[in-house]
Amino acid sequence: MSRPFSPRSPSPASAFVRVNGKIRAREVRVIGTDGQQLGVLSLGDALTLARQKAVDLVEIAPNATPPVCRLVDFGKFRYEQAKRDKEAKKHQHANRVKEIQLSPTIDPHDFSVKLSHAVDFLCEDMKVKVTLRFRGREMAHQEFGFQVVQKFVKELTVYGHPDAPPKLIGRGINVMLSPLPRNKRARHPSQDAGNATAESSAVRPEPAPEKADTRVPVNAAQEESSFAHNPFADLNVKVGG
Repeated sequence: MSRPFSPRSPSPASAFVRVNGKIRAREVRVIGTDGQQLGVLSLGDALTLARQKAVDLVEIAPNATPPVCRLVDFGKFRYEQAKRDKEAKKHQHANRVKEIQLSPTIDPHDFSVKLSHAVDFLCEDMKVKVTLRFRGREMAHQEFGFQVVQKFVKELTVYGHPDAPPKLIGRGINVMLSPLPRNKRARHPSQDAGNATAESSAVRPEPAPEKADTRVPVNAAQEESSFAHNPFADLNVKVGG
């Protein structure tokens, strides 16, 4: 029976953080609650010190010799770690580059679609590389290509700014757009549409008052005589002897 291949991505067990009694080393280098190093202590002394300070002994560098542990509340440690991971992902996300390709004879509808894609990328803190390619004899009229690129960049000024003016490289025009800071960047159009929908649904028109019934009540005799062709209309009935 062949063994399965080992997974390429690290398993959750490899990212496991040892705390207190789960630490296996005999000696550890301890960092105090104030960030100062307390030296190398035995595991028992380190655990005793953690109990005295009402905190946890968290292993932060298991591969060091000896392993490095920190005196900190484990809940606070997990919060700080999650915050650091979030910041790292944000910077990693900002380094991603999305490419938008244009042409000198682009259709207005395609132009608006690609513009909306660029707005999505910039609002997600991604860089946008705008590329316009010339084909065949289109190189003889480069001014049309520059006009298209400049119009595209102008439409995105509230979401991002060009790192450098558009340049002709080979048979194409390239320009890189970086997102503006969130406090200086316009909100995504979908957010404005969602807020407008919420406001319109919150303010509902009052129902119109019911109209009073102004019809004159009629008795049974009037109702019987209201037939268009009453067969008893011409009938003479004698009463009495």
